[in-house]
Amino acid sequence: MLKTLFAAFAALLLTAGAASPAGAASAASDFLPPDQAFKVFVRATAADRIEVAYAVTDGYYLYRNKLKFKVAEGAPATLGAPAMPEGETKTDEYFGTQQVYHQDFTVMLPVSRAAGPALTLPVTLSWQGCADAGLCYPPTTRTFEVALPAADKAVAAAMGTAGPAAPGADGYVAEQDWLAGLIRGGSLWWMAGVFFLSGLGLAFTPCVLPMVPIIAGIIAGHGAHVTRLKGFTLALTYVLGMAFTYTAAGMAFAAAGKQAQTLFQQPWIITLFAALFVAMALSMFGFFTLQAPAFLQSRLSELSNRQRAGSYLGVAVMGALSALIVTTCVGPALVAALSVIGQSGQMLRGGVALFAMAMGMGTPLLVVGASAGQLLPRAGAWMETVKQVFGALMLAVAAWMISRLLPERWALLLWAVPAAALGVVLLRAAVRAQLPLLLVRGAGVLAAAYALLLVFGAVRGATDPTTPWAAAHTVAEVPFTSIKSVADLDAAVARASAAGQPVMLDFYADWCVSCKEMEKYTFPDPAVRAALGNALLLRADVTANDATDQALLQRFAIFGPPTIAFYGADGVERANLRVVGFMKATEFAQVVQRAVQSAP
Repeated sequence: MLKTLFAAFAALLLTAGAASPAGAASAASDFLPPDQAFKVFVRATAADRIEVAYAVTDGYYLYRNKLKFKVAEGAPATLGAPAMPEGETKTDEYFGTQQVYHQDFTVMLPVSRAAGPALTLPVTLSWQGCADAGLCYPPTTRTFEVALPAADKAVAAAMGTAGPAAPGADGYVAEQDWLAGLIRGGSLWWMAGVFFLSGLGLAFTPCVLPMVPIIAGIIAGHGAHVTRLKGFTLALTYVLGMAFTYTAAGMAFAAAGKQAQTLFQQPWIITLFAALFVAMALSMFGFFTLQAPAFLQSRLSELSNRQRAGSYLGVAVMGALSALIVTTCVGPALVAALSVIGQSGQMLRGGVALFAMAMGMGTPLLVVGASAGQLLPRAGAWMETVKQVFGALMLAVAAWMISRLLPERWALLLWAVPAAALGVVLLRAAVRAQLPLLLVRGAGVLAAAYALLLVFGAVRGATDPTTPWAAAHTVAEVPFTSIKSVADLDAAVARASAAGQPVMLDFYADWCVSCKEMEKYTFPDPAVRAALGNALLLRADVTANDATDQALLQRFAIFGPPTIAFYGADGVERANLRVVGFMKATEFAQVVQRAVQSAP
């Protein structure tokens, strides 16, 4: 009832303002002042919730991604992820395709605070809008003093547009929240170093390792005249292409409130990129030659007589594509950087963090490039065999990408293709006596035998390419209950709270490598299952990334899976315990214990 009266009061004030002669726009060139075109009303509806009502005059609109909400550092409370309604899609001459609001709407802001008396919380809001007739107003920022009633218990809200989650009662802070704080207020050099090390750690995960055969194959594809210097410069070009694209895309999508990762993990995009690797592999096998048109080659050769012109541009493009499609994992460092950019608009510091992390991810690739002069043969028929070996590795990268879209059993058959190709290449080399016979013949036989095992395992129902001889794993499936929408989530949490159950919510996608690692190694662990006890286990499959999925992601201000949220038996999320990215079973069990035992 109070919410309805509040909205009616806001609309009444808007109507009165718009009807007055001083406030109406009489012609396309007679625009309302911004304070009359857009009226904002803020009030607390509970000790842990703030409502912001926006009254939008007919003929005007507000940009959804320009709405910002924050409190000052050191304030007695923090804000969680805002619950914002979906807007209308509009192609705007100033900002491109955007979501906008032409009608009145409200935003709900959850509040994290300790138990205590009533308090006044300064909340700073930012918004920007335009008139349909063609005028765009500059961004507006105002601070409202919001009177929050007394709270008889501590409450926690999800990390979102307003800032990181508050520490728990025991002082525990999630890694992504600690990193976000480092971006906001830490030394720039210290922050860059920490994010570089975070990226270096990611370089040895299944999300980034596929880039190693990519850059090695690129170097091998340049033939027998690859020196250590050229190998390093090729690798550096690839890494810089990857790093700049990773940074620019992250900054742009975070500022727009979107998830770049989910956009580029559409099945058709993954399939096209995998086809590119197949084409590169076939080229390395000698089926055809990938090269620029003759007229372009002649023009480029005039610019340089020492190297193949245009090669560095192609390598940089491959690095850029790899940044968008190959490095798909979400981790604490990435979430911290993207959330800071989206929350506070600190584009420079957030961009530096993203770039440092990308360079850390690319450091092993630089080592591969710098070693090219010694690791690869200098001349002779050996080089052709090495080139074909890297062609088989390119097929393995394509198989890795497509396997994320297929059932595990069928993925085994896919993995058999690069294994068989490698076996054929090595056995042919042994027949031609290009390399030491015993070593090459043995490796070729092993590769061919592994391909046969994969086919045999797929027929028997195996699912793990590392143990294709074993039947499908018999580990008890984790009893997740699927949810799809925000309404599904709220209803499930309410039922669990009424029954005195804590809740674990897992965000999952078929293309998410770390999600499958969690499913295989972490969730089935006995210690984890024991810690979960009688908790209700919910799973939101956001593979489709449709409007319903995006609304659920927006509810938590999530940039992509894997992300795991916990609710206590009181129905309040323990936002400081949110898990982002892959986490080993031992550490995850400790987080679960904190979540199910923590007080609200």
